[in-house]
Amino acid sequence: MTFHLQKAGPAGPGAPASPYRVVSEPGGQEIGWVNRFLDRECVRGLGELTIRSYAFALMGFVRWWFQTHAEITPSGLSEVLLVDFIRYQSGLQPRPAAATINGRVGVVERALAMEYPQDTLGPAGGWQRPHWRRSPLGFGRARPALTKIRVKMPRRVAAPLSVDQVARFWGSFRTARDLALVGLMLFHGLRSREVLALDSGDALRAEAQMRVRGKGQKMRLLPLAPETVTLLEHYLGGERPPHCGPALFVSLKGRARGCRMTVAGLRSLFRHHRRIAGVEQANPHRFRHTFATDMIRAGVSLPALMQLMGHAQIHTTLVYVQLTPQDVYREYARAVAQHIRPLPATPQP
Repeated sequence: MTFHLQKAGPAGPGAPASPYRVVSEPGGQEIGWVNRFLDRECVRGLGELTIRSYAFALMGFVRWWFQTHAEITPSGLSEVLLVDFIRYQSGLQPRPAAATINGRVGVVERALAMEYPQDTLGPAGGWQRPHWRRSPLGFGRARPALTKIRVKMPRRVAAPLSVDQVARFWGSFRTARDLALVGLMLFHGLRSREVLALDSGDALRAEAQMRVRGKGQKMRLLPLAPETVTLLEHYLGGERPPHCGPALFVSLKGRARGCRMTVAGLRSLFRHHRRIAGVEQANPHRFRHTFATDMIRAGVSLPALMQLMGHAQIHTTLVYVQLTPQDVYREYARAVAQHIRPLPATPQP
């Protein structure tokens, strides 16, 4: 038996809430407990990309489960199940990142807990004993989890681009559209999908502001640097084709001329310019890291940076607070110059 992901039909009376369904082949039979969980998460208001990632995680679990089991039953649920699932993922090539494995395990836990409530599982449901994960900052609301079975995650390091790398990559662009697009990532920290989702009406050039739709369709208003406003004016006034709808960044050539740029098109653009500039590390998210690191070094406060980046949790912003030896030396030198007074002369005997 095989399983695959299927796009649901248009919404309507009696139609499933989730845009994605996990079905089995042959026959196209839906996997009930998986799709019920996806429907619930969709009703909760989660974004389509999040629902899609949940569907892929659960489809991978179901594929693995049916290699050795006939069906999921309450008697088969235990902590050993999760350990075996983690072991299976760790053996995949290429091996998923620790955060990816932990995310998949968490989705499987929540889906099974919804289908088999704790009070009906009996002794076999010991894996559902809840515990509380402490906030990384030591305060605030703790986050509930069903088990402590997780892969140890390495410390995340945000590696920004150097000034020379940015200059070389920036110098490889020739169109105002590409310069404005990259400028929004480099000077304002936008995610690639946030840039692609921008409409022309979101650029409030007279007010030097930009409306940005982040994760979960959360809106935030960001200031625009004068250089970015100039780039947008050059693009909108001279390069953007007329009558191409609300999309801000559109294709300029070929059959897709005037259509909104796609994720694949953005990847192709960056791949081409990485080859030209010889900066292999240049990618949209690395520009976001560079922006955040530059803001921290310029003295921007954590709450302000959290708003600029569109983070829901401040511990995500803390990833960028990483001091190099040069940063430590500059801080020390400034403190010495401002606050340490010369020692009084030692009297001679």
